[in-house]
Amino acid sequence: MKLLVVSHPCATPLNQQMFAELERVTGWQLTLVTPSNWITEYGHQCGGGRWPAFNGELIALPVWRPGDITLHAYKTSFSRLIRRVDPDVIYVHHEPYALATAQVYWANQRTLRRPIGFYSAQNLIKRYPPPFRWTESMVLRQSSFCFPISTAVDDVLRQKGYAGPSTTLPLGIDPQVYYPRPEALAIKDRLRAGRADEILIGYVGRLVQEKGVLTLLKAVAAMKELNWRLVVVGAGPLEARFDAEARKLGLSDKITRVGFVPHEEAPAYLSALDVLAVPSETQPSWKEQFGRVVIEAMACGTPVVGSDSGEIPKLIEDTGGGLVFAERQPLQLAEKLTMLIRDPDLNVQLKARGAESVRQRYTMPAIVEKFATAVVRAVAGSASGSLRGDRTLQASL
Repeated sequence: MKLLVVSHPCATPLNQQMFAELERVTGWQLTLVTPSNWITEYGHQCGGGRWPAFNGELIALPVWRPGDITLHAYKTSFSRLIRRVDPDVIYVHHEPYALATAQVYWANQRTLRRPIGFYSAQNLIKRYPPPFRWTESMVLRQSSFCFPISTAVDDVLRQKGYAGPSTTLPLGIDPQVYYPRPEALAIKDRLRAGRADEILIGYVGRLVQEKGVLTLLKAVAAMKELNWRLVVVGAGPLEARFDAEARKLGLSDKITRVGFVPHEEAPAYLSALDVLAVPSETQPSWKEQFGRVVIEAMACGTPVVGSDSGEIPKLIEDTGGGLVFAERQPLQLAEKLTMLIRDPDLNVQLKARGAESVRQRYTMPAIVEKFATAVVRAVAGSASGSLRGDRTLQASL
């Protein structure tokens, strides 16, 4: 089977892992289109790189407004590309309201009219102005399948009028990348700087208001009687304010700011932590859509204390690998962190539970199986799928 994928996240080679695994498991022929000039949320430019295990055709194309999820568009004719690739099915790994999504859907409608589907992580009802409202409606009508990241996202799509098949597809991790790293011991020693009994409380992510980093500062300030160090891995526009608040609270010497680290280095830092805090805070136009760092930490053997914003509490409840506190409540966060520091048995129990659950439900093989099954059903249920032959589709799985 031939699958055409259009994905701005895949401008970062690490995000091509899922499609490399899909190739390995199914033997499908993949063509992957990504931006050649994407700007990440950290302001870094990427594009054109290939994940080593991905063997399909990789097409890196320039886009207008790189980094803008809603307004970016590819500088190409997708009509010509679709005719050349002649796919059995098309998957647009973009939101249904995005301009690039409409670009691919229009081209498919004008040419081969193959089964086509999309991805979504939007867990709030948002009404967009024209023409985005119209193009989103067109995408929802024409789709043969979709992959909401959670049941909350699926509910939003249904309320907006999507009536087709959907398969909840959470984010996944590669167990060959996220596991307790042996080099974490050296990192732990370096972070402690000779203070061997310090408990390392970690935060990994962007330093922005919605991630609750200022609440985290207030929480650890209430734990001064305990022997801990706060390790902050990440960067963002809130850095200056974060540092100022830390000085005001008298915490500067208890905090180690690592700054931005590449994706491939994150598992070693997650493995070095004793507990990870995920204190996200719901905003008027945003709530946590998934919380990928939660499963990444658990896979690395680190328990999590997360807020009840968006999907975080469901994820922690599903895995059993952490504790939940009410968002924007620093004393509750401090209480949960203190529990894990003072009760080593609980810490070990949560580590084991979380790691096992992530291995079973959130690794790439499990995610890919769900993806492939949904795509095969979409193709088999279409006119083009019947023309291509059911035996080929069955053999794909």
